Amino acid sequence: MAELKTKPTEQSVEQFLQGVSPEQKRLDCLALVKLMREITGSEPRMWGSSMVGFGSYHYKYASGQEGDYFLTGFSPRKQNLTVYIMAGFDRYGDLMQRLGKYTTGKSCLYVKRLADVDLPTLSELIRQSVSYMIQTYPQG
Repeated sequence: MAELKTKPTEQSVEQFLQGVSPEQKRLDCLALVKLMREITGSEPRMWGSSMVGFGSYHYKYASGQEGDYFLTGFSPRKQNLTVYIMAGFDRYGDLMQRLGKYTTGKSCLYVKRLADVDLPTLSELIRQSVSYMIQTYPQG
């Protein structure tokens, strides 16, 4: 069975974020750290080389594969800020309609900048996703 590549590391979140450019993307990252810290009650931690995660949960698939992953997090990618909504988006239709300008992948919310989305709605989306993950999966 393949080993999961994305794991917590000892890399400094602060040091990583200092290297984010342009300036507005770095400021958006700092705002996400504050928001996600408040929601999860967890300190940020680097997962892999470019993802900042908060908290963790343990998953186990029917295939037998299992591991730990963060409850929520983000990554400052070249094209977008990627916000990880681990519960996916199916159950959050109302919030998604109010969110603003974004695109999605399976568990990825892509935004150009935080100014493009409604921050109280983003906060509620993250809060509900984290709550769902905590209720559904054991904590890692």
